[in-house]
Amino acid sequence: MSFDSSVRRKPIHTRKIEMNSFLREDGLWELEASLLDYKAYDFPKRNGSIKVAGSPVHNMKICLLVTEGGEVSDVCARYDDAPYDQICSAIEAAYKGLVGLHLLRNFRNAVKDRFSRTSGCTHMSELVVLLPTVFIQSLSASRNRKEANSGKKPFQLEGCHALALTSPVVKEFYPDWYVNEKIAAGKIN
Repeated sequence: MSFDSSVRRKPIHTRKIEMNSFLREDGLWELEASLLDYKAYDFPKRNGSIKVAGSPVHNMKICLLVTEGGEVSDVCARYDDAPYDQICSAIEAAYKGLVGLHLLRNFRNAVKDRFSRTSGCTHMSELVVLLPTVFIQSLSASRNRKEANSGKKPFQLEGCHALALTSPVVKEFYPDWYVNEKIAAGKIN
């Protein structure tokens, strides 16, 4: 995607994020996230060596062990490449501080509080706050089955603009929960 394909662009930086979830046979979830950064050009490092274009500047991974209810029960963080090598990777163990947090209850704010500034790694913290939505996506099929016959509002409704109760998506796929926009606005008696 480009704003104007007639204007030439020069690649500078690439960041790739990959996230996976796995349901274990013991009922726990493993949520894995990785971040890979690289430059499109060679550059000198402070030690005099050259960082070659396309080689990782950041290559980090974090795995959360999570209960079906959403509580983090264990964490493993790892840096395979980092700009300051062992200095960067020294923070790995600090991310065990995620244990006890709940992915679906104020998780992002808790990560910010615990790992802001010099208490954490900017890149690792940015990566880990994406995991709650991965977890929600992972749970959606089982939660939808459980909630289908319960009479409870499906958990994803009101979670984004497309799933507002007044949305045509809700009207089509969740008609029992659809609210006519005019009625919602109080324009129809």
